[in-house]
Amino acid sequence: MPECLFCGIAAGEIPATVVLDGKRVIAFRDVNPQASTHVLVIPRDHYPNVAALASAGDGLLDELITEAHQVAVAEGIADSGYRIVFNTGPGAGQTVGHVHAHVLGGRPMTWPPG
Repeated sequence: MPECLFCGIAAGEIPATVVLDGKRVIAFRDVNPQASTHVLVIPRDHYPNVAALASAGDGLLDELITEAHQVAVAEGIADSGYRIVFNTGPGAGQTVGHVHAHVLGGRPMTWPPG
């Protein structure tokens, strides 16, 4: 997608603070963090949301979740607890139309999130 911010990051055309660089998945720090640790995990290929990624059926959603856990381990939040969040659609707060998992931790997580 030529105008997709996250496709640009995945292609190395837009700078980001990368914390995991895999063959099909890349993870980088959120520029507007909502927790002490806030990392976005995305597939390199473009999918507009998590439903589209799940429908692809090629194991990439499983891989993305596995890599999100690896980010939590590397960031030192796996034992204390972390949250993986997918926002799907503008009404849920999805601001970039490329599926991304938010890995959040490093502070107590309350409900509702905030």
